[in-house]
Amino acid sequence: MKYRRKFEFSPKLLLIFLTVVCALLLTVSVMFRDVAKPFTNVVGMVIIPMQNGINRVGGWAGDTFGDFKSLKELRQENEELKAEIEKLNEANKRLNGSKEELAQAENLLDLKDNYKDYNTIGARVISKGSGNWYQTLVINKGTKDGIKKDMNVLADGGLAGIITDVGINYAKVRTIIDDDSSVSAMSEKSRNLCVVKGNSESIKENGMIDVKYISKDAEMHEGERLTTSHISSKYVPGLLIGNIKNIAMDPSNLTQSAVVVPEVDFEHIEKVLVITDLKIVPSDSDSAD
Repeated sequence: MKYRRKFEFSPKLLLIFLTVVCALLLTVSVMFRDVAKPFTNVVGMVIIPMQNGINRVGGWAGDTFGDFKSLKELRQENEELKAEIEKLNEANKRLNGSKEELAQAENLLDLKDNYKDYNTIGARVISKGSGNWYQTLVINKGTKDGIKKDMNVLADGGLAGIITDVGINYAKVRTIIDDDSSVSAMSEKSRNLCVVKGNSESIKENGMIDVKYISKDAEMHEGERLTTSHISSKYVPGLLIGNIKNIAMDPSNLTQSAVVVPEVDFEHIEKVLVITDLKIVPSDSDSAD
């Protein structure tokens, strides 16, 4: 049985064949321009659209790559701008913080000037009692700074409280809004005596604390300023407490009661001024501080 041998067309032969064809076509195109013109037109009809297509594809690819590069650059610039904005925000926060620090320092200087008859030392609040209101607080000055128990504490232009405990580098303050606080006070104009009692619930609800034991014959007026009295056992005289409101006769008809709006913002105390002069306790002092 005979087997027919398969014809194999090697790449080498294909290359030789294509080379010969190209040579013939080149010769014909040079020697017989007119004869080759139809063939050239046919080639042009085929090749030129292909070339245009390739050019468009190349142009699209170039534009796309350029857009991709531009997008990448824009993203990088965006990240850099975000970083710059973050730096500016941080700088702005520091600037605002510095402004607040300066304003607080100026307030303390004004407060010091208002009470220039007393020796004072500034301090920063480093802790407070539970809740948002400063019924008790801790300051960053102690015995090493000359702080002693029963020294009066000022803030925001008025009386904040009194030192109740002292450590080497800290001191505890009971503010006048604390329920255990009791301050002997007097009206600035009429000089009538009274007692300012702390009331933690009232200060939270309406921003006021109690005023008790006003004489039934006392002529106090709405908005009159209350200060610490000269008969106080622990508070030096003349410290502003706040403005009196809602004066009314008690049910017993023996005394009057009222409320006072404290001069100090007890929700946002940050810095205080401690009066380092202790009150000389009189022998006949009353029960209020």
